[in-house]
Amino acid sequence: MTSENQYSVASQDPMVAAFENGMLLVYPTEAVMGIGCDPDSESAVLALLAIKQRPIEKGVILVAANYSQLLPYVNDNAIRPDMRTEIFSSWPGPNTWLLPKSTSAPMWLTGKHDKIAVRVSNHPTVRAMCETLGKPVVSTSANLTGQPPARTLDEAKAIFADSVLYVEGSVGESSKPSTIRDGETGDIIRA
Repeated sequence: MTSENQYSVASQDPMVAAFENGMLLVYPTEAVMGIGCDPDSESAVLALLAIKQRPIEKGVILVAANYSQLLPYVNDNAIRPDMRTEIFSSWPGPNTWLLPKSTSAPMWLTGKHDKIAVRVSNHPTVRAMCETLGKPVVSTSANLTGQPPARTLDEAKAIFADSVLYVEGSVGESSKPSTIRDGETGDIIRA
């Protein structure tokens, strides 16, 4: 199969088509259902923030299948050498790190912050989704701000109805969302 044919097959995937057209995706993560979109689409991220009623200033998390997918958004050279082992040995897993943002990381991802929140997931559906899409996905809990996050597809459908594309799969075994830590200090921001 030529690469042109592979692209043609991939672009017929409903998830890929939805993602490329700025639609929101709802998918299972380690602990809850997540909702996300293409991090490079300002309109998709703004739609995500609007549907969740989340202020842009807070920023969002990017989830990826591997660290190299995050490199366009992270200033890798600015990560403290003494923190690198701690950060990279925590992945893949439910650990989100606030890392120095790259000069090209857009404000719609970082909000008012000089760091970007990133995670390399160990959830098989998330990993497969990011591998298929070839890039990280904006990832936030599938809920309205201040409400409990959905833990099943049916709960997510009760919130978002037909306004999103649903990616099949089961939520992982974690009882709480990912831990968020500062990549400069190691401090825990959210346990």
